[in-house]
Amino acid sequence: MADVHSPTAFVVPAVTLLAAAVVAVPLFRKMQLGSILGYLAAGLAVGPFGLRLVSDASTILHVAELGVVMFLFIIGLEMRPSKLWGLRKQIFGLGLLQVGICAALLTLVGVAGGFPATVSFVAGAGFVMTSTAIVMQTLEERGELNTPPGQKMVSILLLEDLAIVPLLALVAFLAPAVTGGAGSDIASRLTAVAVGIGSIAALVAAGRYLLNPMFRFLAAYGAREVMTAAALLVVLGSALALQVGGLSMAMGAFLAGVLLSESTFRHQLEADVEPFRGILLGLFFMAVGMSLDVSVVAANWRLVAVYVFAYMIAKAVGIYLVARVLRSSHAEALERTVMMAQGGEFAFVLYSAALGTGLIDGQANAVLTAIVIISMVLTPLALIGLRYLVPVEKPSLDGLEVADGLSGEVLMIGFGRFGQVVSQALLSERAEVTIIDNDVEMIQAAGNFGFRIYYGDGTRLDVLRAAGAGRARMICVCVDKPEVSGHIVELIKAEFPFAKLFVRSFDRQQTLKLREEGVDFEIREVLESALVFGREALVTLGIDREIARQTIADLRKRDAARLELQMHEGIQAGAHLMHQQVQPAPLTQPVRKATALNAEAEDVLSDETRYSG
Repeated sequence: MADVHSPTAFVVPAVTLLAAAVVAVPLFRKMQLGSILGYLAAGLAVGPFGLRLVSDASTILHVAELGVVMFLFIIGLEMRPSKLWGLRKQIFGLGLLQVGICAALLTLVGVAGGFPATVSFVAGAGFVMTSTAIVMQTLEERGELNTPPGQKMVSILLLEDLAIVPLLALVAFLAPAVTGGAGSDIASRLTAVAVGIGSIAALVAAGRYLLNPMFRFLAAYGAREVMTAAALLVVLGSALALQVGGLSMAMGAFLAGVLLSESTFRHQLEADVEPFRGILLGLFFMAVGMSLDVSVVAANWRLVAVYVFAYMIAKAVGIYLVARVLRSSHAEALERTVMMAQGGEFAFVLYSAALGTGLIDGQANAVLTAIVIISMVLTPLALIGLRYLVPVEKPSLDGLEVADGLSGEVLMIGFGRFGQVVSQALLSERAEVTIIDNDVEMIQAAGNFGFRIYYGDGTRLDVLRAAGAGRARMICVCVDKPEVSGHIVELIKAEFPFAKLFVRSFDRQQTLKLREEGVDFEIREVLESALVFGREALVTLGIDREIARQTIADLRKRDAARLELQMHEGIQAGAHLMHQQVQPAPLTQPVRKATALNAEAEDVLSDETRYSG
């Protein structure tokens, strides 16, 4: 290796690591083994226990942990405070239950093996800490980060990040009195807790009052590279602030992301941090592979093998039981079990703290670290095994056209029962409409009726560009899931602000949110059909048709007025008006049986029936 004072001291290991990644990752992905396993294998191959091309694995691991930090920052950008508040029951309910039960089971495994209860607890508590990097990367690669099962796993990971603080305090409490009591008294621990809470409060205050003004100033007067430097400063500064306060760097970066999730600079920050996040996260997995001490494994292979198996089985049992008790399906519980049954990077922190306080010795630390690393290596293999044992049926994309290089004056995203009706109006006037959807079966069925639908995921910016969003005069978002349409709207408003944006709204709450975001037109998906339905019901009850029309028109005006109140005076004012009674028209005509609906109602009801599925 090059001399440490040589100019090439850093370049040689960097080139070695990059070359190993370039060779291993594509090879492993081609074998359908995943990129994570490729990085781990590359690290093991070039590390101090492999070919010894890179010797300082611990230093590289510390640098590479910044990849996890940046990953959590980007996840935070996706977690608006309202969304995070909505996950509070999963974080402190599901997360706390899983951590508590798994910690108890893992402690029992250690005690059953003849180890002291204190050491067993520390070893088990460290293994409870799931690898944030592996789970998040896997969810992102699968596109499952924002799905309900994915959100449950994210919630558990957030609770585990929070749990590292009391666990570190507990390690100090359980430690033998070898430090003279200076660092283990009650006052010292209370001070540490207060410092941690103060660090969070300071970070929240800085995020609310300093970050947006700083980015506005830099956007007006700074160079492009200064904005990138500022983005890195925010991520690393937030991570450092919480680490100094005794918390985890990942939690600091996550909080910074949450605080900036409402910022107008959100997408710019994500674009600036993304390249660093990707390469550093890959470097993290390589450093984990390099840290696997093969000599320790060889000397204690029976102990390591038994406890890798025992810990992963015990944790898997705990995860599966919690998932099933809280009414997750068998398939969802099984996938969460396999994905989260390994130890994680925070175990290294807990074991190091236990080593420093004398709870465990150097040999135990090396063995426990090896157990965690091997469990991390086995996780991608276990996921592959799950995929073969319980294959997920995916419809074939044969015969489908993928959105690429398209152009049209109207881009329609979503071709369900709502989009089908809208498209007929546009196509009847010969508008140039490009339609994308990610429902393969629906695309194939539409093709049988002469529709040309392209396959594409509207939540991805690259797909929107390929579908011609940058050239479209109008973009119609017709998807049926409010969280998906909300994400699409954010992307379009940030990247394609000149296109007219028409959005299908799910309910009143989403309508208010869409109006706040400044869409050009929105409509609740059942509003007009419900009004027509109500009008015909009145006519059937004997109300004069003209009076029925006026009543419905009045209801439409009242609804618009309520929305305006909710927009300008808050939800409470709108809710109060919503509860005002509408004076019904008198039944001046005898109730009679309706013999037919008018043409407009026939269209609405037949469309609802035709596309209801």
